[in-house]
Amino acid sequence: MSDLPEYKIDRIFSAPREMVWRTWTDPEILHRWYGPGIETIIHQFDLKPGGSWLNEMKWGGNSDYSKMVFQEVAPTEKLVWHHSSTDSDWNIITSPMMKDWPRVLLTTVTFEDQGDKTNVRLSQIPLDATEAEITCFSTTMAGMDKGWGGGYEMIDEILVELQA
Repeated sequence: MSDLPEYKIDRIFSAPREMVWRTWTDPEILHRWYGPGIETIIHQFDLKPGGSWLNEMKWGGNSDYSKMVFQEVAPTEKLVWHHSSTDSDWNIITSPMMKDWPRVLLTTVTFEDQGDKTNVRLSQIPLDATEAEITCFSTTMAGMDKGWGGGYEMIDEILVELQA
């Protein structure tokens, strides 16, 4: 098997790990930054292995649905989930925005102390992907920093609020 492309983004946040963890695991906070610049609705968030996070991102008259199924939850240390596009009934489908986007991404997020700050590392790898899906993911990775970066800037603002 060939090596799969892996998207990685590291970010150091100026807050303790427990607080940064909360921005990823409290649906009342998560919806504020996940999908920057659009309305994010979290329909379900069951933070446990096998639990689902059902997410809808809305803009204009459009909605994009995704389902994340938690594989591993190690409080304040690590989240692992399978991330898929879905229809409005939460059935996994081919992405309506990119036909060759991988149907499942293995997403891993780790949280590590950096003194009084926290390093967050997010990694995504196509899972059980076709060659076309691997190629699509590989060529799209460079642009993924913009979306995650925008969300991370919003986390910065939320962390200032939480620490006030």
